[in-house]
Amino acid sequence: MRVDIEVGGRVRVVELEHRGKALVVRLDGIERVVDATALGDHRWSLRFPDSGTQHAIVVTPGREPGSVDVLVDGLSIAARLRSGRETAKAGGPRGAGKVTAPMPGKVVKVLVTVGEQVTARQGVVVVEAMKMENELRAGRDGTVRDILVAEGASVDAGAALLVIE
Repeated sequence: MRVDIEVGGRVRVVELEHRGKALVVRLDGIERVVDATALGDHRWSLRFPDSGTQHAIVVTPGREPGSVDVLVDGLSIAARLRSGRETAKAGGPRGAGKVTAPMPGKVVKVLVTVGEQVTARQGVVVVEAMKMENELRAGRDGTVRDILVAEGASVDAGAALLVIE
């Protein structure tokens, strides 16, 4: 999964990848392995095995849409999510558009059928990742040409799920 986060006017690229039980985090291309434990109520414990350091993290929705407040070991950081859950499109407005998985996960529900008319931002597929359900939306108006996954299927980040033309 890739997310662009704006912090203090600077856009940072954060990429997350699961490798077995480890979580690999790349921040602006610099890779670190992290043991992440969800503690509930938006709280996380992050341990970095290479350095032995550990950090207490709290992430809560901010006041503005798309913003989050992050508390790291007592230090408050305001951030804005610039991307991440958006639907990827292929081709121009007249070509076919693909809805792709933004992160690895499991297809929980396909919300449309082949031949169905959809509108931009209409929910089309629900993917579960890290115990959270994410409704993926159509990137444009059109007709569902092909559904490339079935409910219950595991998908990789970037995998095409369905095609809208």
